[in-house]
Amino acid sequence: MAKSTPLVSTAEGSNQDSFHGFDWMLLGVAGGVWGASFFFIAEALDSFQPMLITWLRVALGFATLSCVPRAHSPIDRQDWPKVALIALVWMAFPLSMFPLAEQHVSSSVAGMLNGGTPIFAAVVATVLLRRPPGKRQRLGLIVGTLGIALIGWPSLREGSSSAIGVGLILLALCSYGLAINIVVPMQQKYGALPVLWRAAGIAALMLAPFGIAAVPASSFSWHSLFANIALGVLGSAVAFVAAGTLAGRVGSTRAAMTTYVIPVVALFLGAAVRSEAIAVLSVVGCATVLSGAFLASRSEKT
Repeated sequence: MAKSTPLVSTAEGSNQDSFHGFDWMLLGVAGGVWGASFFFIAEALDSFQPMLITWLRVALGFATLSCVPRAHSPIDRQDWPKVALIALVWMAFPLSMFPLAEQHVSSSVAGMLNGGTPIFAAVVATVLLRRPPGKRQRLGLIVGTLGIALIGWPSLREGSSSAIGVGLILLALCSYGLAINIVVPMQQKYGALPVLWRAAGIAALMLAPFGIAAVPASSFSWHSLFANIALGVLGSAVAFVAAGTLAGRVGSTRAAMTTYVIPVVALFLGAAVRSEAIAVLSVVGCATVLSGAFLASRSEKT
């Protein structure tokens, strides 16, 4: 009889040293695509209801991953509950929060706030591994936390509506912090593709009732449709595989730094394409977050 394993667990990354070139590439792909996803969400919201956006992106991500033969590799029956949990806390729940949040805050703010994910990932990893991050990572997390506070402060001062948006994003980040820790041992055992393909399928089923219910209240436009397709193919397939692979290589805390790339991309697209007003304090916070990313990416050996 196979030995049972805890439903919620994490593991060290296979690369304990400074990032290699491949690690930086994975970080750039995941962070860049997810940074652009907040622009795509804003475009999709022009015609589609939030839950329809989330359902379509996850379903499209599942369909995209279905085209990759390696994704169909088997997974032990005892690990299916973990796959289902990943579907909930890395896909269905947090991806629902962002379109809802962007009804209250700009895509730039939503993207910049995502830089806080490593904070939550580090807290969960500390509990599961029963060991805190190394000194360099702790310093990077402190700097990153300061940056997130600077980014969010102007939105909080705008009123209760913006505060609701910020709150929804923070809920999503809590979910991400748990998810990326669960992904690490699963990726190391099976690779990213088999796990994420199944998780996307389960998440699509979870979201289907909400997505279908949102159809009557939605309208249609080609730019919203194309934005949703980009969210699904890139944001819910390519980026998830890159982030999952990175998590297995460098561990949950450092893999969560993909979200440090997101603020820069989201800031640029929001300002340059959607002409969103960006507070100077948020820009300072974005630079601070990037400094934290560099510190936290250094070797875990202290």
